[in-house]
Amino acid sequence: MNYVAPAKPTTTGSDGEENKDALAWLSDQTWRNVCYLEQELPVSLQGFCAAIAGNPSTHQAWATSDSPFEEDLPGDTEARVSPFVKLTLVKVFREEKAVTAAQQYVGIELGETFTEAPPWTLDDVFPDTDCRTPVVFILSTGADPSAMLQRFATKKGWLPGERLHIVSLGQGQGPVAEALVEKGQVSGDWVCLQNCHLAKSWMLSLEKMVERIGSAASETHDDFRLWLTSMPAEIFPTLVLQNGIKLTNEPPKGVRANMKRAFNDLSPEQFESCSKPGPYKKLIFALSTFHAVAQERRKFGPLGWNIRYEFNASDVECSMLTLKMFLEEQPEVPWAALVYVTGQINYGGRVTDDLDRRCLMSILKKYYTENVLSDHYKFTPSGAYYAPPEGDLASFREHINTLPLTEAPEVFGMHPNADITFQMQETRRMMDVVLSIQPRATSGEGGKSPDDIVSTLAAEIEAQVLPAMDVDDAVDGLFDRTNSGQLKSLSVVLGQEIERFNTLTRTLIVSLASLRSAIKGTIVMTGDLETMHAALLNNRVPEIWQKSGYPSLKPLGGWMLDYQLRIKMMSTWLKNGEPKTFWLPGFFFPQGFMTGVLQTHARKYATAIDSLNFNFEVLVGKEVARDVVESPTDGVFIDGLFVDNAMWNRQGGYLDESKPGVMQSPLPVIHFKPVEGYAPPALLAEADENEYQCPLYKTSVRAGILSTTGQSTNFVLCVGLPIKKGTDSDFWVLQGVALLCALNE
Repeated sequence: MNYVAPAKPTTTGSDGEENKDALAWLSDQTWRNVCYLEQELPVSLQGFCAAIAGNPSTHQAWATSDSPFEEDLPGDTEARVSPFVKLTLVKVFREEKAVTAAQQYVGIELGETFTEAPPWTLDDVFPDTDCRTPVVFILSTGADPSAMLQRFATKKGWLPGERLHIVSLGQGQGPVAEALVEKGQVSGDWVCLQNCHLAKSWMLSLEKMVERIGSAASETHDDFRLWLTSMPAEIFPTLVLQNGIKLTNEPPKGVRANMKRAFNDLSPEQFESCSKPGPYKKLIFALSTFHAVAQERRKFGPLGWNIRYEFNASDVECSMLTLKMFLEEQPEVPWAALVYVTGQINYGGRVTDDLDRRCLMSILKKYYTENVLSDHYKFTPSGAYYAPPEGDLASFREHINTLPLTEAPEVFGMHPNADITFQMQETRRMMDVVLSIQPRATSGEGGKSPDDIVSTLAAEIEAQVLPAMDVDDAVDGLFDRTNSGQLKSLSVVLGQEIERFNTLTRTLIVSLASLRSAIKGTIVMTGDLETMHAALLNNRVPEIWQKSGYPSLKPLGGWMLDYQLRIKMMSTWLKNGEPKTFWLPGFFFPQGFMTGVLQTHARKYATAIDSLNFNFEVLVGKEVARDVVESPTDGVFIDGLFVDNAMWNRQGGYLDESKPGVMQSPLPVIHFKPVEGYAPPALLAEADENEYQCPLYKTSVRAGILSTTGQSTNFVLCVGLPIKKGTDSDFWVLQGVALLCALNE
């Protein structure tokens, strides 16, 4: 934390004039990280920062290329750096490309065989099996080996139901399974016990049974095989895992792979079974595409779904049966009923978040529409995805094979930036794993041990902790009561916030002092302090602080700066009175502040608070708080919000699509004005064609714990924002656009 990088320089052009924009592509944080790397790796990177300043365009071309690890670094740098140092530079310049670069690095150092999972079939595995060794299928989401096993058994002559016996474990199925295993040991039949993770009480019996089968004294037919399937679970017997052959099969990834699986599971008889073949086949294809899109949106994290839902084959199968039933019973296609039953019941039954339900219905409307019956209707702007003309099942399968192997974000209705977000998430997951397995006992730079580093860091942080706030320091009149004996609503909110911040401050002071004492050996190093030690060493916010603090995804340095800004905001409010604009990200509980604003308005005009809702206006020419010269008559001015996966068009005054590579952008000061009788459109009702109800979250995770009100604790409220002409609310819903109180850095 003591390292101070030199300021990012301006460059000089051939005409001798300073060019301040030549390094605009390089963020200040990236510049600091590059300079730090140069200091730490002087042999490989000596003069690298000077080279960037001297030739920015060439370095920009390298940094912005599609595959920077494969491209040569400018100048003589490529010849001087090792592949690992180059991997480090990719992480600094293009964090979203780090996973791909790491795979390429492993391929260089260890060989391509370490970068690809070897394919396998039961034909390959079966020769290694025997009658005494169980075969354990470790299940993953969306992958079910039962069909594969049944096909293989049929091929080998062990017909399902005759010589292959399948039992799904659960309540009361243990004795049935034992009887089948005993019979199979004598007859040489195969037995498959599905979903072992659901039979916790029977796992001890399974362990004893496998031990008995594996003993030399047991008489077991040579053809007998025991197949087990289970999700990863702590209750699964260790002995069975040690003695068994373990197999896992990842589910297909990508829209095309999902659609291929759906159509491979269809038989020609099913496909031709409807009396209205034209609409039925088109809608079967549309439904399969919808199912694949709903599943694959999960890879985008919060941009895709607030909560990760496990849609599976049963959802699409049930929806296909519903589709056929409606088409057979009605003379015309009942679009409203189809959309409702498929979206709200078959798929919506899994959805617990109202905003996710809105997204689900927006996706479904693209596929369950009368236009899909036309051969000219396209699912995507590029036209790559569409329902083919009526034909047999083979023609539909051939059409699926022509689809792109890797789908573009447009398939999901998302901005190209969504791919960058996905890649960033993959990189951070990889880095989390790397940090979790790094050794703790080695000495750091300059011979410092981890204890020395953490002790020094703890002392630095302790010096930055601001003193607790005291309500006795309040400006005159802030906590005065009205004639009716009530405190002002916003003063109550301030008092509650001060109490929460003081609790956090005390936690910081006590825990830091205890950690330093534990490192010295004067007190016992508890589990909490050990966890805190590891977190500080990895530049993470300790868990004990998170429990007392506010939701935040920032690393330790950013968290400390954010903590100080929040304390200063509250302290300024306490000592100087209500500010002209409120920095909403600075609140522990923004929802409580919103209620306080409504209550203030209700008391001012003697109206019922239940009749009030917020109307919103983004102020023109007021980018930040210092641009505001006076408070509004009603409501409050809010600043500090960010638009996630979109941007605010300042000239036009509307929500616009992001610029390439810009994930979040600041929103100007916005007026939250209480209005009596105004009812914003319901999330699932017909939306205002000129406005998008944009959800506001505390952090980019978006998901939170469901509170007693039925809403996520991370969700604040929906902000109505004007939208770009030519777009509708569904367009922004599918893009995953939201407002955030705080970024991750």
